[in-house]
Amino acid sequence: MLIGVLALQGGFAAHVRMLRGLGADVREVRVAADLEGLDGLVIPGGESTTMTLGIEREGLAEPLRSFGRPVFGTCAGLIMLDREHLGMMDIEARRNAFGRQVRSFEADVEISGVGGPPLRAVFIRAPWIADHGDDVEIVAEVDGHSVAARQGEMLAVAFHPELGTDTRLHERFLAACNGR
Repeated sequence: MLIGVLALQGGFAAHVRMLRGLGADVREVRVAADLEGLDGLVIPGGESTTMTLGIEREGLAEPLRSFGRPVFGTCAGLIMLDREHLGMMDIEARRNAFGRQVRSFEADVEISGVGGPPLRAVFIRAPWIADHGDDVEIVAEVDGHSVAARQGEMLAVAFHPELGTDTRLHERFLAACNGR
């Protein structure tokens, strides 16, 4: 199984480490040709405006939209998947919804479909899902705000699971990639 991690900007290295630790072969994705042969793709956290500029610069928008395999977006990755950016998920993200950098926090989050105890989630200048379409399943909330959603083969979370030691979301993503 070969998993891509968008590596234009942001926290891609932590995803690469976690995925390799789970036994996946990983390719850093910087140009459209890097998407070829992948079984799934992670769009990491970072700065969404800078990520958008990198995607435009490298001509990645259309190849990403037509990727057609499982995608896992975290923090800015959730923003990139929304209607206003790549339009891959029928969600509207609100950037920095929980506040600026100094308002970053951790919380225990129960995620529908993920067994075991709540996941300790790291929120850094985190978005939330302000609106979503009928085909989107909200799978987690914090303080009444949607912070994780699933649509088809895509999962988007407003936090950074790659910064902790809990591998359950990455394992679930790999299982989805393997199940194809």
